[in-house]
Amino acid sequence: MTRVTRLYAGILSAILILPAVSFAADITAAGELYVEPPTLISLGFEWSIQGDADRDASVAVTYRKVGDTAWRTGLPLLRVGGERVNDSAHQFVTHHMFAGSIFELEPNTEYEARFVLTDPDGTSGNTTRMARVRTRPEPIPSEIGNIYHVYPLNYRGPKQEPSFTGLLGAYFMGARNADSFNAYPARVKPGDTILVHAGLYKDDRYSYGGAGLALVSSGTYFLTASGTAEHPIVIKGAGDGEAIFDGDGAYNLFNVMAANYNYFEGLTIRNTELAFQGGLKNIAGSVGLTIKNCKLENIGRGVYTDWSGSKDYYIADNIFVGKVRTDKMLGFTGAKWTKYFGPEGPPKLLSEYGVKVYGSGHVVAYNKISGFHDGVDVATYGNPDGSPYPIRDRMPVSIDFYGNDISNVEDNCIEADGGLANIRIFRNRCFNMGHRALSTQPVFSGPVYFMKNIVYHAPQDGAVKFTSSSAGVLVYHNTWFAAVLPMFQAVNNQHYRNNLILGDPNTPETFSIETMTNYSSSDYNGFGRNADAQASFIWSSPPAGVVSVFPGEAGALGAGEQARLEATFRDTRKYKTLAEYQKGTGQDQHSVMVDYSIFQNARPTLPDLTILYKPEDFDFRLRPGSVAVDAGVVLLGVNDGFTGRAPDLGAYEVGQPLPHYGPRP
Repeated sequence: MTRVTRLYAGILSAILILPAVSFAADITAAGELYVEPPTLISLGFEWSIQGDADRDASVAVTYRKVGDTAWRTGLPLLRVGGERVNDSAHQFVTHHMFAGSIFELEPNTEYEARFVLTDPDGTSGNTTRMARVRTRPEPIPSEIGNIYHVYPLNYRGPKQEPSFTGLLGAYFMGARNADSFNAYPARVKPGDTILVHAGLYKDDRYSYGGAGLALVSSGTYFLTASGTAEHPIVIKGAGDGEAIFDGDGAYNLFNVMAANYNYFEGLTIRNTELAFQGGLKNIAGSVGLTIKNCKLENIGRGVYTDWSGSKDYYIADNIFVGKVRTDKMLGFTGAKWTKYFGPEGPPKLLSEYGVKVYGSGHVVAYNKISGFHDGVDVATYGNPDGSPYPIRDRMPVSIDFYGNDISNVEDNCIEADGGLANIRIFRNRCFNMGHRALSTQPVFSGPVYFMKNIVYHAPQDGAVKFTSSSAGVLVYHNTWFAAVLPMFQAVNNQHYRNNLILGDPNTPETFSIETMTNYSSSDYNGFGRNADAQASFIWSSPPAGVVSVFPGEAGALGAGEQARLEATFRDTRKYKTLAEYQKGTGQDQHSVMVDYSIFQNARPTLPDLTILYKPEDFDFRLRPGSVAVDAGVVLLGVNDGFTGRAPDLGAYEVGQPLPHYGPRP
């Protein structure tokens, strides 16, 4: 433990090493069980503990619908605690607890969950806990309330009554583009529906007091009335043709920071830098925003909130189209992209993200997103409010991203950055990422679940950007045609099971892990390696006998300096073959080597990094009888209903229907 370079002498502090401890410290004392806000198909839980210094306690999970007699088994909760996030902007020490989720439930259904804590060293307190929770229903328009009809400027046809020219005239008791623009109170009440009839809603926002759509010169619809979860305020296409809101270059088109449970459906939104502003950190924000079956095109950003009190957004079945070029892919940074930049240099940040949220209970599902810097993100907020003891109703927890079809992004497909616990990223398809596909920069505690995701063509640095001392990363049943490579600081308490990782022809390594916790693990995976690679497998962790080590003074160093410091406390082992790696580390004892022949129709990417590949040109289902079939381990709650002797590796199980990506019919 003296391997500290001269560069860092004098700044080292707070090294956590867990040697042999007393029996009393190994006993697990059960604390409080917390139920996180439910989503439509997932439930999240945290169970605080004390003790268990040797980390051999466990929590078994069973659950059932209320009224059923048979219990189903879920994934065990993940043991977290003591891991440290430390970079210049984030410092956090994970609280000792078990945390985890139950997946693939039915919306609007009441479940009971049972948790049983065991420890071979003994326990104290109530070691069996029960929770009864109802999943959320999908938001729908209310059957009560008034219906108002909105028509575009200069509409001359027959109208349904009551009718109004422009959205603001219906939403408020009156509307005009003049000094008194905000003098009118809201007309709409919980349960009311505004039907937007076909046409173009584009105002001359610079015409003061004119007979237009009453937009102020900023071009923003400031909507401030609130509905309820059962009775939202609905703004919906009337179904008689395309209803188009054109922002005419305005920075923000819809601002709902002061409006809870506003619901948008069936609209086209275009030509704005930010389509929906839902919240701003430390200022204000909204709850219960719903955006369904809309098309957002030629925009800089789609949906944004980083207010920690935002809850229960439902962003589903939309099409987001940014302004990134469509003739070829370009990354925004990295040595591999430099040769593709013209005299003007890297691409400008024209469209930053499709969706970015913070808070709890959000669902971002079945969207088609293309032409942005990032696809879907948790907001990189900073330390959770109240840290080191986060405020319960301001925690970024219980967030679901699933079924999204994301392509042609300059940076990352999906980011969990800034999340705390139970961030669930599953059944997404990621094609054509200029940088890395899936990111934790950082996740503060975990678990963050990456499950059954497809990644194809992420040439700059591989499938994942797991960095910034993130903690609690679970990687199950993914199919990645891109390498797993470290970036900056190590990731702690990370675990890989049942994945297919074939690497990338442009990257020598296939699977390289950096961790400061020797309880990180990997097994039951399928790896494809480049034949000429001298080191396909790298495992860098503390020396044998050291459970974990977290060097450095909180926030004292930049990411690069912190990463170099951490590296001095790890043994880095490099191996050419899977057999050498298995023998040298004890990891991946049941893993196998694979190649592209295991798939129905797959091939390596070409040397030209700018090619935009189309998902419909591939079939990533496994060939029956291939080495990846029946080669996985049972993960109840994740791969229930597998066919054959054991689960298959990767995102697709032989004989089961393919998941749906993008908007549903």
